[in-house]
Amino acid sequence: MTSNRIAIPIANRLLAGLPCKDREQLLADCEQIQLIFDEPLYAAGERIQHVYFPIGSFISLVTPLDKGSGLEVGLVGDEGMVGITLILGIDVSPFQALVQGEGPALRIPAHLFLQKYELSSALRQQLNRYLYVTICQLGKTAACCRVHVVEARLARWLLMTQDRAHSDTFHITHIFLAYMLGVRRVGITKAASSLQRQKLIHYRRGVITIIDRGSLESVCCGCYQSDKQIYETIMK
Repeated sequence: MTSNRIAIPIANRLLAGLPCKDREQLLADCEQIQLIFDEPLYAAGERIQHVYFPIGSFISLVTPLDKGSGLEVGLVGDEGMVGITLILGIDVSPFQALVQGEGPALRIPAHLFLQKYELSSALRQQLNRYLYVTICQLGKTAACCRVHVVEARLARWLLMTQDRAHSDTFHITHIFLAYMLGVRRVGITKAASSLQRQKLIHYRRGVITIIDRGSLESVCCGCYQSDKQIYETIMK
């Protein structure tokens, strides 16, 4: 992880929604860092030392399960932040934060973030709304994992990743996908092969390319559009 102090340009939708003065006050104590793929930012149960605002990267929120396994319950890109529980007065992370898409992010120490949060009513309102969105999306993900088939869940995950990667092509392995979706590797292989036969994606040697986004949206469960609608409605 490398870092350097930044000026003002911003490419995080959550921060872009703030009034200019409030945004610049927060950015004054941020630094731009380069996140590395598969880098753990903190473990579940670990103290939150920094808040992260992705600007060209994305981060998985993974809840631990039995025998060292885990399940992805959230995916944060340039629409959000990692470390939201700090505004509840809780400085312990409920999830593992794992870099899934490498790239730049803004980072601010937790204590400075809390100072800015207390001083800015606009920031408090924006983050309270984002916390509500996060809670809704966590609930949706829990239901999705319980009732929807692997192919639909994979399609949803690919669309969510494309939205945050801002690219049709990204690197991912079947093993990592199985870990993220909480299913056996053979289940991911079957689902990915089905999507490839339908010419919705192309997959080879850990590289996935989305070929037909519109048709992929028709295959995925309704949770994808529901998540987007919640964000757009609450964060407008």
